[in-house]
Amino acid sequence: MRFGIMTAKEIRQRYLDYFVAQGHVQIPRANLVPADDPTTLLTGSGMQPLLPYLLGADHPAGKRLVNSQPCIRAQDIDEVGDNRHTTGFEMLGNWSLGDYFKDEQLPWFFNFLVDELGLDANKLYVTCFRGSEADGVASDETSGRIFVDLYRQRGIEAKIVDLKSAKEADKTGMSGGRIFYYDDAENWWSRGGAIAKTPLGDPAGGDCEFFYDFGEQLHDESVWGQPHPASDSGRFLEVGNAVFMEYKRLESGFEVLGQKNVDFGGGLERLAAATENSPDVFKTSLLWPIVDKLQDLSGVGYDDYQKQLRIIADHFRAAAWLVVDGVEPSNKEQGYILRRLIRRSLRVGLELGIDSGLSASLIPTVSRLYADDYPEWSEVDRLQSVISREEDLFRQTLRSGVRAFTKLTQSGQLDGAGLFKLYDTFGFPVELSLEEATRTGCQVAANAREEFGQLMTKQQERSRIAAGQFKGGLADHQPMTVKHHTATHLMYKALRNILGDEVVQRGSNVTAERLRFDFSFGAKLTPEQLADIEAMVNQQIDRDWPVGWRTEETEKALESGVLGAFGDRYGDQIRVYTVGDPDGDHYSREICGGPHVEKTGDLAEGGRRFKILKEESSSAGVRRIKAALVGDSD
Repeated sequence: MRFGIMTAKEIRQRYLDYFVAQGHVQIPRANLVPADDPTTLLTGSGMQPLLPYLLGADHPAGKRLVNSQPCIRAQDIDEVGDNRHTTGFEMLGNWSLGDYFKDEQLPWFFNFLVDELGLDANKLYVTCFRGSEADGVASDETSGRIFVDLYRQRGIEAKIVDLKSAKEADKTGMSGGRIFYYDDAENWWSRGGAIAKTPLGDPAGGDCEFFYDFGEQLHDESVWGQPHPASDSGRFLEVGNAVFMEYKRLESGFEVLGQKNVDFGGGLERLAAATENSPDVFKTSLLWPIVDKLQDLSGVGYDDYQKQLRIIADHFRAAAWLVVDGVEPSNKEQGYILRRLIRRSLRVGLELGIDSGLSASLIPTVSRLYADDYPEWSEVDRLQSVISREEDLFRQTLRSGVRAFTKLTQSGQLDGAGLFKLYDTFGFPVELSLEEATRTGCQVAANAREEFGQLMTKQQERSRIAAGQFKGGLADHQPMTVKHHTATHLMYKALRNILGDEVVQRGSNVTAERLRFDFSFGAKLTPEQLADIEAMVNQQIDRDWPVGWRTEETEKALESGVLGAFGDRYGDQIRVYTVGDPDGDHYSREICGGPHVEKTGDLAEGGRRFKILKEESSSAGVRRIKAALVGDSD
């Protein structure tokens, strides 16, 4: 495979350098497991870790930021197999926190595409927000004028066309346009989605999207209707999206924000595909080496087995990223997503005749793609151990699944409940159950798929597979949520004091009802240990320590013993919350974005005491504690 002008690695670096030259500070990526965010399991966008700062908090690095953020969107798992969908990807992002706005952002990225990446401006199309009169939100005329000037500078007369909705555009087509206006279903961003779903108190705004045109041959009008940028044919590939957060949702409607933000994201793999002038993201330098290795391993060719090879390459790469960021396979939350990705890649591998050694073959290839740019990928032995162990377990699962299938189908029929039990209890994929039914002559109930889907939906609603809308930080900022957040800090330090430095935070979930805390520890805690932890936390509450924060230099803070979460990476400065005096007598010091109570005695209001409700295993080598501040009336 021969790559074009630039590899993805080169594009990433060129983007970072370009925006640093525009006065931005490069910040580290966030862990794929969000800290203190109960509403989503995985980091699914570059802006997600920055939401508190987009809502008004001061970022230690300033008002202009840039980075490249690995992301996982597990809700796209069933879309993988075409030429552009992936569950794992990198998002190149730059942000203005109340600094520059449209006049700077749009020319910067347009010129980056043309001058830095060498894309043909004639192949670029852009979209803007047409406004909503009913909601009092004006059309984004400014961005349209900026784009007209940008194209004119390149010798292109760009026509503006109002396509209204994507559905209408399927009928009317492009009408000779290059700058297109769509409604809020396409060109509005909020945490809830369209305008009507924008949460109260949230920032939101119209966005401008950049599309690359791969050519008319990719659009069949009999299938997709008339061509236009927001159609689903694959002819136009979105390579960047600039959200202009200039509104705030109130009960009475929208008001203009005092701080206008820019939130930009561009998919690295998609940008690489555009520089190749190839609509297939799997032929780019971050995915093709995996595909190529799979061709060698299976003996099949890409042209004949595109879907299978794409699924394995995508799922395996995403799974490896999760393991790098500390996730272990399990039947819960992030571990469930990881397990599903690994097992689906293994199941599809069986279709290609790969019945062993998939992880051993692919891990060195995947790690080479990232080791130079992300030092955390150097732990190849751990990566190999975790995924190989899951591969061995799944191949055993296949054998137990066949035995379970035989028992469940003694009546000669397989229904949806049976499909779900085989999948959920034995890890037996639906496709394999159906194949086994065909092989043994077992009749499959007519509504089996539908019933299975209903049961899966209920399960997904329980596990919330990273598809939920996200909020920054805690579940909310109710007083009890904030108190439980502070109690989490007190408990973390108590765990380390009583159990030792082996204890490292691996995740948390804080609500008004309770706190949940995951931490590394190799054994079940004894009743005596739990009692000691409870007692120590309550002692700190009774001591009524002051709680406050200040910005500190990262290196010095970490050297002094400040605690952080497993896998988190930080810039040059961090916000450190101290229970006590940071320069004198104190109980704990921890990296955190807040919020917290002003003094630990506030946790005792209403006669409340800290109580551990449950201690259990979360995954291999990780324990979980659920606790709450409980009063006499609870």
